[in-house]
Amino acid sequence: MAAHFARLGPAVLLALSAVAACSSGGPGTSSDEPSPIGRTFLSTGVEGTPIPGGGPLTVSFTDGRISADAGCNKYTGAVTLDDHTMRVSGLASTLMACGGGRHGADEWLSGLLNSDPSWRLDDAKLTLHSDDRTVTMIDKKVAQPDKPVRGTAWLVTALITPDAQIRSQTIDETKPALTIAEDGGVSGGAGCNRMTGSADVSGSEITFRIATTKMLCSPEVMEVEQAVLKALDGKTTATVDSDTLTLRNENGSGLTLHAQ
Repeated sequence: MAAHFARLGPAVLLALSAVAACSSGGPGTSSDEPSPIGRTFLSTGVEGTPIPGGGPLTVSFTDGRISADAGCNKYTGAVTLDDHTMRVSGLASTLMACGGGRHGADEWLSGLLNSDPSWRLDDAKLTLHSDDRTVTMIDKKVAQPDKPVRGTAWLVTALITPDAQIRSQTIDETKPALTIAEDGGVSGGAGCNRMTGSADVSGSEITFRIATTKMLCSPEVMEVEQAVLKALDGKTTATVDSDTLTLRNENGSGLTLHAQ
């Protein structure tokens, strides 16, 4: 498995100007104006050129950084939001091949970001406007409130290492998953073997004690399983963002999971 994020050169992607502003504002932006920093937005409608494959467009803002995807690869980079104009720089991307109608989603997204779109925030509604499209978005926490850690069936979609977030066809095919019951019991699959055990949930900390069956699968599947079990070995820090659970272990491993 290879790390997904790779620096994109001019031959791979058009130079993109981008998005984001500090909460203190920028030139032409009052410091007391609402800011999208620290929030994630999902598209609810597009006027003009539609998203190939239907999207949705997801855009997340942190202090000076942006991440975005339109149904295929995820792009990250530096961002400014000065004068209500989004400008991106230093963009990097995951490198997945997306079939069907989604293969054009990356070009659509780069076209939007490269246009230096204007932005407007009204409470939970974010609007991005360029010459050929207007995208209406809503705060993800409004559209999709945080799922509870207990009682939700969580599907592993990516592995986290100290250097990268890894997605692969093997992860998609084996579908590692877990559920933490209200009484703390854990059930699910690590990729090849079934998991049982317990989890102590205390605020943002979850301490796992996991056992598995002893089947052998292909080397690729066992590699995924070993990474999943390493992430679930002992104490983890858990973060829930809508339907996404991120687990980070003290040993440097982690998982990204989505509610099923």
